[in-house]
Amino acid sequence: MTCLIVDDNQLARTTLRQLAAQVRDLKIMGEAESAVEAYNLLKTTPVDLLLLDIEMDGMTGLELTRNLGNDKPVIVFISAKKEYAFEAFELNVADYIAKPVLPARFIQAIDRVRELLESNNEDVNIVNDEFIFIRDSNVVKRLSFSEILYAEAMGDYVKLHTPKRFYAVHSPLKAVEERLPAGKFIRVHRSYIVAVDKIDGIEQGALVLQGKMVPVADGYRNSLNKRLNIL
Repeated sequence: MTCLIVDDNQLARTTLRQLAAQVRDLKIMGEAESAVEAYNLLKTTPVDLLLLDIEMDGMTGLELTRNLGNDKPVIVFISAKKEYAFEAFELNVADYIAKPVLPARFIQAIDRVRELLESNNEDVNIVNDEFIFIRDSNVVKRLSFSEILYAEAMGDYVKLHTPKRFYAVHSPLKAVEERLPAGKFIRVHRSYIVAVDKIDGIEQGALVLQGKMVPVADGYRNSLNKRLNIL
C-alpha cells in the first residue's frame, strides 16, 4: 500500500511519517507541503492512499480532492478543525482524523483503507446512495442506509432507528428525508419515514418493522399501499 503525505507543517509530516513507519505494509512514496505540489506529484507517482491536511495556503485539501476527480486515491483527511468533517465525507473519503493524531486512531484509519483496497470493488469509494454520515456523541459516524429501520421526528431531533440502537441527530425530519434515497424509504406520517424493505407487515393500521410498530397517517396510506403493491 503506497502513500503520499500532504501537509504544510513540517512537524505534522514528520509525525505522520513516523506513524506510517510502524505499519508494515504501508510505503511512503513522498511528501508535499502544498496541495498544488501534491497534485503535480500524483500525475507522475500514483499512490493508493493520500494522507491529506485540509487548511493549507493556496489550494486546500478539499479543493485538491475535488480536482482529482474519480481517479483519486483513497483519502484520509487529517485536520485540526472538526468542522470540515461533513463536507469532507461528502467527497467519499475513507476517514477523517482530528489532530493531534494518536497512534491507535491512525491504525484504525489505515485498517479502514486496507479494507477498501482489498475489496474487489472497482471503485473503492462507496457511492453516496449507500450511506449517510451522522454526528454521534461528537464523533462522525458512517451509517449504512441498509441499517436504518425508520426515522422518527422528536422535536428538534430525528431518531434514526436500527435493529440494535437509535442515533439522535439534530436535524428536522425534512432535511433527513432529502438525504435518504427515495427508492428505499417512504414517508408514512408527519413524524416517520420507514425503510420499505424492512416492513414485515401491517397490523391495526400500523407498520411492523422487526417487532417495532410505526403509525401510518391517513394522508400517506394511499401512496404506501401503491408502493407496497398490496393485492
